[in-house]
Order: sequence, then structure tokens, then C-alpha cells
Amino acid sequence: MLPQLFMKTIQALFGLCALAIAATGADSLPPHPRLLCDAAGIAQLKQRVQQEPWAAQWKAFRKGFDKTMDTPLELPPRGGNWAHWYVCPTHGARLSQGKQLGPWQWEHICPVDKEVLHGDPTKPDRDFDGVAINRPHGNYAAAIRNAGLLYQVTGEARYAQRARAILLAYAGRYLSYPLHTTRGQAKIGGGRIGPQTLDESTWLIPVAQGADLIWDTLPEADRRTLADKLFLPAAREVILAHKMGVHNIQCWKNSAVGLTGFLLGDTALINAAIDDPIRGYRTQMAKGVQPDGVWYEGAWGYHFYTLGALWPLTEAARNCRINLYGEPLKKMFEAPVKLAMPNLVLPAFNDSGEVNIRSSMFELAYARYRDPVYLVALADSKRRDELALWFGVPQLPATQAAALPSRNAQASGYAILQRGAGEQATWLCLKYGPHGGGHGHPDKNSFVLYSRGKVVCPDPGTRPYGSPLHGQWDKVTLAHSTLVVDGANQAEATGQCLAFGSDRGCDFVMTDAGPIAKGVRFVRTAVLLNENLIVFVDQLSADKPHTFDLATHCNGQWLQPPPGGVFMLPAQNGYQHLKNATLCRTNAAFAQTFSLAPDWRGTLTLAGGVPTEIITATGVGKSTADRIPMTIFRRTAAQTTFVWALALDGTAPTLQAVLPQIPRLDPTISIRVTSAAGAWQLAVNSTKPAVRVTPLAAAPRGK
Repeated sequence: MLPQLFMKTIQALFGLCALAIAATGADSLPPHPRLLCDAAGIAQLKQRVQQEPWAAQWKAFRKGFDKTMDTPLELPPRGGNWAHWYVCPTHGARLSQGKQLGPWQWEHICPVDKEVLHGDPTKPDRDFDGVAINRPHGNYAAAIRNAGLLYQVTGEARYAQRARAILLAYAGRYLSYPLHTTRGQAKIGGGRIGPQTLDESTWLIPVAQGADLIWDTLPEADRRTLADKLFLPAAREVILAHKMGVHNIQCWKNSAVGLTGFLLGDTALINAAIDDPIRGYRTQMAKGVQPDGVWYEGAWGYHFYTLGALWPLTEAARNCRINLYGEPLKKMFEAPVKLAMPNLVLPAFNDSGEVNIRSSMFELAYARYRDPVYLVALADSKRRDELALWFGVPQLPATQAAALPSRNAQASGYAILQRGAGEQATWLCLKYGPHGGGHGHPDKNSFVLYSRGKVVCPDPGTRPYGSPLHGQWDKVTLAHSTLVVDGANQAEATGQCLAFGSDRGCDFVMTDAGPIAKGVRFVRTAVLLNENLIVFVDQLSADKPHTFDLATHCNGQWLQPPPGGVFMLPAQNGYQHLKNATLCRTNAAFAQTFSLAPDWRGTLTLAGGVPTEIITATGVGKSTADRIPMTIFRRTAAQTTFVWALALDGTAPTLQAVLPQIPRLDPTISIRVTSAAGAWQLAVNSTKPAVRVTPLAAAPRGK
């Protein structure tokens, strides 16, 4: 009893302090609204809705909202469940919501075999209805913000009244929603609306923005109710109580806490969101954004997710005369444009799927920075989304994407070799940089290859974290086109670029994977000879013999069954998910052709001269039922060098490699490459890092 009384006393004191701080802080802030838009922003919005393309969008938006105005408010009976649990336990694929079966109950359908699953609220990983409940919570949050915008533009009190009704409904229910984590535990780190402080924050941000837009219409009693029963409990007791460091989630938490502070005039919350030395906005930007502008987690989905978390706070601060639009944020907008594939899509590195950079966030970026580099991402935009409506400049200057040369982002560890024009160009990205924290994958020196508008060699990216395949495939080394040592995953490591450049019109990169396994060094050199031919030189050295598996994944399908007998693989570290594995042993050259399209073939070629086990199989695609061809070159040695190539023109090049007899005296590897398009002599030296390319007269095939 005594501890409970003590806690209630502390909470009461915090409440009194909060009211005192709010009263003091409110005097130094501009009038409401001041979060999503200030008075000037509202005036600009009123002008936008009178002109195309936004006039039609606004009309449709208002009409759609008006249809919901008379719908009775029915808040969900509980908070939602973790969205990453929404997967088929058999196939690991994301479920889809089917018809409603009863109050807050639905069918949940597997996309692979169409099995209908039912939720079990007693088991977090099977509480599919709880995941579905997230949607109405999110819809109500958006409705508060949208009603506030409609009120500000039209001046019609009915919109403010609708927002007020939803707000007060949540104020009456919020504290009765149990605190719960993704595992169903009632402890700090969980939320009341959602199962994480992340979910609480993403929900609270639009709620605060909407409340701010109608704040001046609310009587003081309503304001105190909303502060005491909704905003302060959510911001202080749920979100702020959960301590994190530099992380995308903390950026969402900062925005939720900061917006609550700006809404209520609470300077303590504002300072916690912006200036906390461990987790505040300024620390996130100083430590989370790498010098080349890439968010440190190395997953493009989280890069944009973090941008989505940052802008609500930067805009609210701007409206309150605090400038957070610094150079790190500017570079965060620039990096995706500079590092995207030729089709303006970013690869599925680390815990991310592919990401199209054609994002409306560049509407805000251009409005604030006016940097023409952002126009590439807006070139084909119809400008009919929210950020364009809220922040877009009246006219975007015409722009045309320039052909980008090969480039190397050393801080984030992405070396890009590119040849060709437009979306048909060939683009290879070699990944060697920082691990990426909890969202990183053990895949140093892996690569993604794109050509002719298609990803040829993919990265597995990620699927929902509740899927067994996330840990068993996405986050294992074997699932990436890189080196596996002794059948184990690579250690978390940061590699380095040893050489990057161009010689005789052929671009190259040489990278060291870093400490991926004890006593092992892996140096990969890639040379883009032309848009149809890439040569790899993979040099492996160790203090003792190891089994080296060099994995390569290619989209499409094998053109003919690979040679070799049936082969059994280990039941761990991703090998258990390979199917139709065959094995052949050879010291001769090897070539395997795969089909990328009915009229497009590729070839994977290995130089001969060293005994090699060649394992061919299929790996996991979108689900366990979707298969992707893969090849493993296997050798057991202390030192070895794989010389191999990927050809995209349907022919197999000839590779003749001369390895140094005494590496310490002359470490240069000499490779003669002959293809239908020409011939080259390559010289690769990883001791004094250098790559030399000498074009030769094309030799007749077979001579």
C-alpha cells in the first residue's frame, strides 16, 4: 500500500509541475495552430485548395470525410497487437484481412494457400484480430487531424466538434487500455494504443496535430481533460519512460513527445525531445546520420521511416521559431536520390524491402531547401498526396534526371558501378559498410545487380519480424550473394573500400569485408567491363583451412537442370531452406545459364584450374513456395581465389586466371577475359590495392 501511495504522490507532483511548466511555456510560444501548420501555413493551404491539382483532391478529401461525420464513435475495446505477428505460421507470408465474423473479429487469409486463420487473443503471435484493431485506432487519429484541417480551411465548426468528440472519447478510455508489449507483458516499452512506444508515438503525432488545429475552440476544462487523461500520460508515462538511444524508434518518440510539448506549452517535454544529450533530436542527427546522408541502420525502408518520424518535429519547431532544418537532414533527403537504382528504386538491404524514392516527402524537402536534386524524385508526381497539399510549392521547375556515373558512399559502405542510360542501365552495388545495429544483416561484400529494368541478383531484404523466415533466412549470410565460412553466419563487421575507380573506361571497386570470421580475410573485387559483363575476383585467406561457400542468388529460373547428383545440406543457418540441391566436383571451368525473361538469358561462369564443389539449388523468394536459383562455389583451404563472372547477354565468357606463385613477392592476379563483345586483361593487386584493365583485340570464340 505504501509504495502505491508513494507513486500516486509522485505522479500528482509531476502533474502539478507539468501544469506549472505548461503555463510558463505557453507564454513564449506563438498562438495555435503551431504543429502541422501555423497561421501562414494555413493561409498557404487555403490558396492551394483553390488551384489544381489540389482543388480536386481537396474536394474529394472533404467529400470523403463528410461521409463519416455522422458515423457513431465506437473506439476499439483494447489496444492493438504487433503488426509483425500478422504472418502465416506455415509459409511466413503476410496475411490479408478477410470478412468480419463478429465484433472486432475477422478472417485472416494466407496468400499462398488461401487458408483462413482465426485470431487467438491469448497468444500474442496468434492475435491476428489485435493486429486488425490497429487500423481503426489509426483511422481515428487521422480523423482528428483531418477534421482539424477542414476546420482551419473552411471555418465550419462542425469539423472542430467532430475532432473534439473523438479526442474526448479517447481521453475517457486511454487510461483504461492495458499497457502491453509485443509479448503481451504489462511493462515499460509497451503501449496502451499499440504494443510498443513506437506505435503509441505514431498514433499520438496526428492526434496532437489535430488537437492543435482546434485548440482555440476548446474550453479550458476540455484542454485540462485532454492534457491530464490523454496527452501527458501518453507522452510522459508511456513514451518518455521508455529510454532508448540513437534509433529510428526514438525519432518517432521524440516527435510525439515534442509535439505534445509544443501543444501544451510544456518546455520540459520540448527540451527532452530536442536537446536530451542521449536521445534527443540533435543527438539523433549528429550520431544517426552518416556523413554521406544515409541513416546508420543501413536499411532504406528505415531511412525513409526515420524521415517520416523527423519531419513532424522539425515542422512544429519551425512554426515555433526553432530551426532544426540543418545539414544532416538535408543530406538524408539527398542520399536516396544519389544511391538509387536507375529505376529510382532503392535495393532491399538489411531489414527493408525495396523502396521507391518517388516519395511525397520530397515535396517538403524541396519547399524547405529548394535543392533541385530533389526534383528527380518528384518528376512524375501528380502531386495529389498529403505532403504536396500541405507543403508543396505552387510550381515545380522542370527537370531531367542526369545519367549518374559510378559512385562510392564510403561512410555507409555502398560502392555503385553503373553503365548505360536511363532505366535500362546496368547498376551493381557492393555493400561493405557498417553492420547497421539491430536491423543489420551479416552480409559484408554482398551485392545487388540491376539491369534492363530488372533486379538480376537480389538481396532477401526482410519480411515481417514475426515470420520464422525473418530469422531463418533474411538475416542469415547464405541468403545473400557473399561468403559463408564453415557454414556459419558472418560476424557483425564493418568493411572498407580498398580501391575504387575506372581504367580504360571500365569501372571497378575492391573492398575488404572486415572481421567476418576469426582469422579470415575476404577481399572482393568487381569490374564492370560493359553493361553486360561483370568480373569478380574473390580472394580468401585464413590462418587455417576453412570451408568457404561463395553464394550467388539470381532471379528467374535455371534454363536447364544443373549438373550433379542430389546433395544433402545442413539443417541450419539457412541451408535448411534450400531445395533441389545438386553437387558436382570439377577443376574445369563451369558455366550455368539462367533465364531472366523469355528473351533474356544470363550466365554465371567460374574460371577453372582449382578443384571446386559446385552446389546448385533454389533459395527462398517471397515465401517458402517462391523459389530463386542460387549457386554455391565451395572450397576447403586456407587460401584460395575465386575468379568468376556474370554475363547478361546470354553468352559465357572465357576466364583464364593466372594466380601468383609467390604472393609475397608478386601478389598480382592476372585474368584474361574473352567474350563476344571483346577481350580484356585484368591485373588485380589487393596488397597495394589497384586494378588495371587493358583492352585486347577480340579473339575468335574458342581460340
